[in-house]
Amino acid sequence: MAVYGYARVSTDGQSLSAQLIELKAAKCTKIFQEKISGVRSDRKQLTRLMTVLAKGDVLVVTRLDRLARSTRDLLNLLGTIAEKGADFKSLRDTWADTTTAHGRLMLTARTLAGLGSWCCLAYQVTVAGICVAALLKIGEIHT
Repeated sequence: MAVYGYARVSTDGQSLSAQLIELKAAKCTKIFQEKISGVRSDRKQLTRLMTVLAKGDVLVVTRLDRLARSTRDLLNLLGTIAEKGADFKSLRDTWADTTTAHGRLMLTARTLAGLGSWCCLAYQVTVAGICVAALLKIGEIHT
């Protein structure tokens, strides 16, 4: 079992030092680090980390926003980590910790809440679309 850290800052003007100190204190044996915007999908160090991550390993970040650029991105990464049989831990977002039963429950609850919000939005958009289509059909809206 290895404990890997991942540290990221968005620009060259920012420093990784605070994250590196926290990750070393969390007993990370190897820390993958990069200076690249979280919006970029070609984060080479994150790709390397996900490649070496194996069953029983733990991926540690200081904060969720250092790992993922959106909720969807976070869910995809957490899914990949789980598929590898590894765990995930955020030092500052203490509820996001799959090494504990409580953390797994919290991540599941937040994921379901996020999916619930998405389903609600999808429903609202669908209803709005049906209403617009009906108005177009009866000539209430002119294109």
